[in-house]
Amino acid sequence: MSAKRQRVAVERIAGERELLVAAGINAVGIGMYIPFTLVFFRHVTGLSFAAVGMVLTVTGLAGLALMPLAGVAVDRFGAKPVVLVLYAVRTLGFLLYPLATSLSAFAAVALFTALADRSFALVQQSLIGEVARGGARDRLQASLRALQNAGMGAGAMIVSGVLALWGAGGFSWTAWANAFAFAVAGLLVSRVRPVRGLGAAPERAAGRPAAGYRMVLRDRPFLGLTAANFLTALGYSALSVLFPLYIATWLRGPDSLTGAAFTLNTVLCAGAGVLIASRVRRSGARRTRSAALGALLFAAAFTGQIVLGTVRPGSTGLLIALMAIVVVYTVGELVHSPSGGALSVSAAPEAVRGRYLATYQLSYSLAGALAPSLFTALLDVDGRLPWAVLAVAALGAAAALLRLERHLPAEAVYAEPPVPAPAADAPASAPVAA
Repeated sequence: MSAKRQRVAVERIAGERELLVAAGINAVGIGMYIPFTLVFFRHVTGLSFAAVGMVLTVTGLAGLALMPLAGVAVDRFGAKPVVLVLYAVRTLGFLLYPLATSLSAFAAVALFTALADRSFALVQQSLIGEVARGGARDRLQASLRALQNAGMGAGAMIVSGVLALWGAGGFSWTAWANAFAFAVAGLLVSRVRPVRGLGAAPERAAGRPAAGYRMVLRDRPFLGLTAANFLTALGYSALSVLFPLYIATWLRGPDSLTGAAFTLNTVLCAGAGVLIASRVRRSGARRTRSAALGALLFAAAFTGQIVLGTVRPGSTGLLIALMAIVVVYTVGELVHSPSGGALSVSAAPEAVRGRYLATYQLSYSLAGALAPSLFTALLDVDGRLPWAVLAVAALGAAAALLRLERHLPAEAVYAEPPVPAPAADAPASAPVAA
């Protein structure tokens, strides 16, 4: 079989279409409530905004605390069964939300659902590790991210249309639509088949428990990779948290600029994500280096914000400059995300992949939790200061990724293992006696 055919055979994933369609449907469901979270649950439950916010904060923290248990479940049972359980929990949770009109009932349902929501990303990453290997992981990461952005945008448009037609009463129907979306996504994922030897309950198959979280904590290169991702994850939080505050307070621009930035980012992620990731993958770049390049593009975008905040041009110049910065930022996101995701999945030993990815995903969760207070505190001092901190963090992440390259497993660094060079000047065989 030719090398090209071998590569195609490796990259073919059983049930890939179902997995991608499920991801898109899942993203539509998320998009129908994430942009309107407080308003959504205020109308669904009838509780005050303060009560809804308190419940969501407490249950969200509880969900974070239980992420390590999700990692253990993945290692014991495999990622696919855990994904199906999480889809079932989310389906039931959104079916019950319109019925949870008291504070205690809402808190119970919110906690039940938050346990699944917070763990979903790490379990899905583990599933990618079970169904794909090599460059297929990078390709799948890029496709999932593109579908996630497109689906969330479509979900936000759907709920906007529902509210325009039926008013606040449409929120209950939206909750049930979310339940239906998660149920359909779960049914599709049930048809995905993990590749033999890449997952599928390694602990149970071995008949004994694999090493626990102590193994993760002793793996210094992986902890370094997680720390580098935390620095980059702060940058991922900038668009949703810092951009709107910066535009409104420091630049004193109209709110429409925030909407334009979000729209441009979403369109680029959905339309160009797979293409850019494919170009990076075909270039043969090491995952550490392409992820570092994404972090450097983040740093360039953040430096551009510092320049923009110093010059403060007129409205036309402000719009053009912001859109250019968003393009650089988004390209950085599209270069970093597939390589960074595949790097974490491939650097995790198969038997404890769930525990490793639970640790890695905490870097995103901690960055998301820290970002609002950090950004607002720095913004109160000077509008350019948070961008300076983010630029330094992104540069630190790029340097750390390059430094970690020689300490990480080769199958993590390379999407396709390098072909060893033939030995030079091989000695000739001895003549055979007549």
